[in-house]
Amino acid sequence: MRLSLKYLIGMVVFLSIMLTLAASIISGYRVEQQSLIGSALETNRAYAVKMAQSTESYLSMTLQSMETSAHYIAPYFGQENAEETLLSEADRMRKQTNTFNSFTIVDKNGEILAVSPETLGLKGKKLNSEGGREALKKREAFISQPYIGLTGRLIIFLSYPIFDSEGDYLGLVGGTVYLKEENILQEVLGEHFYEDGSYVFVVDNSGRVIYHQNPWRVNDIVLENPVVQQLIAGKSGAMEVVNTEGVEMLAGYATIPTADWGVVTQRPKDVALAPSVTMIKEMILKTAPILLISFLVILLLSNKIAQPLTTLATYAESSTENNQGGKINDVHAWYYEAIQLKKALNYSLNFFIQQSTVDPLTKLMNRRIMDAHLEQWTKQERPFALLIFDIDKFKRVNDTYGHAMGDDVLKYLAAAMLEVARKDDVCCRFGGEEFVMLLPETDRHVAFQVAERLRKKLESTISPCGEIVTISIGIAMHPEDRKDSTELLELADQCLYEAKRSGRNRTIDYATLKI
Repeated sequence: MRLSLKYLIGMVVFLSIMLTLAASIISGYRVEQQSLIGSALETNRAYAVKMAQSTESYLSMTLQSMETSAHYIAPYFGQENAEETLLSEADRMRKQTNTFNSFTIVDKNGEILAVSPETLGLKGKKLNSEGGREALKKREAFISQPYIGLTGRLIIFLSYPIFDSEGDYLGLVGGTVYLKEENILQEVLGEHFYEDGSYVFVVDNSGRVIYHQNPWRVNDIVLENPVVQQLIAGKSGAMEVVNTEGVEMLAGYATIPTADWGVVTQRPKDVALAPSVTMIKEMILKTAPILLISFLVILLLSNKIAQPLTTLATYAESSTENNQGGKINDVHAWYYEAIQLKKALNYSLNFFIQQSTVDPLTKLMNRRIMDAHLEQWTKQERPFALLIFDIDKFKRVNDTYGHAMGDDVLKYLAAAMLEVARKDDVCCRFGGEEFVMLLPETDRHVAFQVAERLRKKLESTISPCGEIVTISIGIAMHPEDRKDSTELLELADQCLYEAKRSGRNRTIDYATLKI
């Protein structure tokens, strides 16, 4: 079955429109995605800063309240009948500040003089908890790391020292926050919650979760989280991360200096990108009627375009039957449309020929061109050096950083090859992470110098993956080592294998291998 030219033209034009439209939609979709990701990251960063500032302010105010309380009760230490006053102050600090789950007043020897609520039954006991002992030792405003308290709860301990008018240390006032029960962090941070999966969590300077909207996550160690690593380093910002459940998240993070904590606000990436999906649907719905009208117009125009091309089509058919087809220049283009079509076909043919000779990733010559040069130069008995090399432990780069980063490393190596290559040298991608350089009219000594220049350049430069990558190189010479190109390639490959076997990151010449 033969399709008429008008339908072929119609199909080609319509397909071009569809591909252009698809490219525009995809491009717009990606741009919109990047915009949404950037906006979400900045929003989460700003919110994390806001949450950190709110928490910082609240903690500072709390410590100031504790300082006032310490000054108030200092005169009562050592006095008779002061028990009721101390208990009253402990009750006031627990209830009025709305910060602490319990509040204690302790003398310098660690004896608990008053506690609120009294039901804890700690009065008269020693403050032997981890946070309490450290607070007594420090004798300064103090916020502890999470620990198991006297009541068996996971807590943090906030304290302020008590000194008399002479500056003698009397003890401390201290409040506890029960991390796995209702506490002040929930009031300060708990408003940030969406049903779309967004959430906030707080970590201390050891990477331990001290607040999370899922209580069972409190006390988890999350040091492997790159955001937490940034917080421990004292940095604030935003980044894309994958949480412990494998969900891609857009996270903002900020430090809380007073407590040496960090707050993280996260939102699922797919939720942030949801508007871009809606945008694509709207674009498709709005362009569908236009596409239908365009298709009808294309059919009418293609019919008109096909009429003056009938002669050209007839000539092409007769040329094929007489074994004269396939030569575009033989077509007699005697009018404008045919001339332009002929030019376009010639241009397209040349373009695709060019594309077929170039490796699309590295932009080096591909193996097809390499084989062509090898065949031509060996037939001409032209002397040349063949360098074959690949990246040492390239699989680890892909496994560690992903194939996209692996591609960047390959492009980085290709660029280095072009920098060290001379004017007439041919740089090719042999396949995978293997590359070949053909050096015409080159002796063995110069070939080794070129190889070493490339190898040393790579071992002294940081690659795109953040690490130094090295290469192993094998060298064989034509015609000294072999005259046949296939055998020459095998010899160079043996040298490459020997370079790998003997420790990698080195150049092995076949002359050396023979010795």
